[in-house]
Amino acid sequence: MLFNSFEFLIFFPSVTLLYFVLPHRHRWLMLLLASCLFYMAFIPVYILILLITILIDYFAGIYIEESEGARRKTFLVISIISTCAVLFVFKYFNFFNANFSALAGFLHWNYPVNTLSLILPIGLSFHTFQSLSYVMEVYNRRQKVERNFGIYALYVMFYPQLVAGPIERPQNLLHQFYEEHAFDYRRVTDGLKLMAWGLFKKVVIADRLAVFVNAVYDKPTEYQGVSLIVATVFFSFQIYCDFSGYSDIAIGAAQVMGFKLMDNFNRPYFSKSIAEFWKRWHISLSTWFKDYLYIPMGGNRVPVPRWYLNLFITFLVSGLWHGANWTYIVWGALHGTYLVVGIVTADVRQRVVSVIGLNKWPKVHKYSRVLLTFALVTFAWIFFRAKNIQDAGYIATHLFSGIKEFVMSFFAGQQQFGEGKFGPITLHQPKEELFLAVASIIFMEWVHSIQRHGKIRQMLSEKPGFVRWSVYFSLVYGIFFLGVSGKTQFIYFQF
Repeated sequence: MLFNSFEFLIFFPSVTLLYFVLPHRHRWLMLLLASCLFYMAFIPVYILILLITILIDYFAGIYIEESEGARRKTFLVISIISTCAVLFVFKYFNFFNANFSALAGFLHWNYPVNTLSLILPIGLSFHTFQSLSYVMEVYNRRQKVERNFGIYALYVMFYPQLVAGPIERPQNLLHQFYEEHAFDYRRVTDGLKLMAWGLFKKVVIADRLAVFVNAVYDKPTEYQGVSLIVATVFFSFQIYCDFSGYSDIAIGAAQVMGFKLMDNFNRPYFSKSIAEFWKRWHISLSTWFKDYLYIPMGGNRVPVPRWYLNLFITFLVSGLWHGANWTYIVWGALHGTYLVVGIVTADVRQRVVSVIGLNKWPKVHKYSRVLLTFALVTFAWIFFRAKNIQDAGYIATHLFSGIKEFVMSFFAGQQQFGEGKFGPITLHQPKEELFLAVASIIFMEWVHSIQRHGKIRQMLSEKPGFVRWSVYFSLVYGIFFLGVSGKTQFIYFQF
């Protein structure tokens, strides 16, 4: 069930109404059943796969808490291997099998293993990681085991964040299912506002940008220069609006019922470095890898070369987590390389800034760092979005092809702002659509700039009624009349 669907428009208020009408002791069961219904709206039988991972980690948590010494670690390893095995079969088996088959063919070996005809369950990586975080927190004695199977199942399946996060920790979410949440007008309306903002980012911005991006990335060799740059920059904003829009809707829907989920995005394109970007982008995943992979490997408490390797491996695995494709691995490797190079060159860059006097102009220095970080992140998105390495390579090497000729012909009056020799700037879309796409990005970043001083919902609550309702009306109007029609799946559902 998509958040941007008519079905959810019926589902959400119905579940919320039931939640507040039912006695507290029955609410968790209703939420669990509603979450099952929500998940089964995609492929019903795949709920059995989710049940398998829930059963594995539920009993693993109990055995870990009741054990001591080596037995605790044994049960932890069994849990991790068993849960990840499910993820491997559905998400990674065919990828590794295809690569082994190609290698065997190159070496003239016989490799008879066939690929599996499986559809990847929606959000498998997300609820796998959420389930694993529970087991590892129990193992580290930071979380008491949850013996109510229904409550634990609800922790993994809670419908707002079931298929695309945020990836919650048991310390934050489990206890909330035992708390009684009364109807609170301010909290409910704040949640609805956040949901509306998330839906606006999805249907008005992300889905409109997707039209331009898809035109280029579906057939990249037909484009060059300006068109490739426009599509790539647009994808940077598309994926942000698509994913952060989902997170806003998820967090808002949970907030309406009284649940607090962790923030997942914090204006990431205002980051002044790659390290800062990963503190602002997909926060629930980046902190998951930090706590459960990077730190256990030694983090930065090891010799410097090993520290660099730990960083690189973490981002390499992060890339693989996103998808079984070499493009995602290269994307992760790029970010790992960015971080390591940033650390290695920190002193040199600081000296350069001092020599050229850029430190005397703090705002210029700040925004130059923001632009450079955005450029690096955007370049890496090429590999994230491209269908394969060949397409990504073409786009990366043709970003600036024909730029000089285009600029010269444009200023000479021989190139119109439309189709031309050096690539269709509007990408075969009406100019009005391009204007709306750019205007919506500017509007969103203007809102983000305001949020530097606090949450905009808090600011609005202090404004006169006619101001607040004018904003709400404009937001709803934009969703219904400027949004792209059709139920477009969220990008991160495929992970």
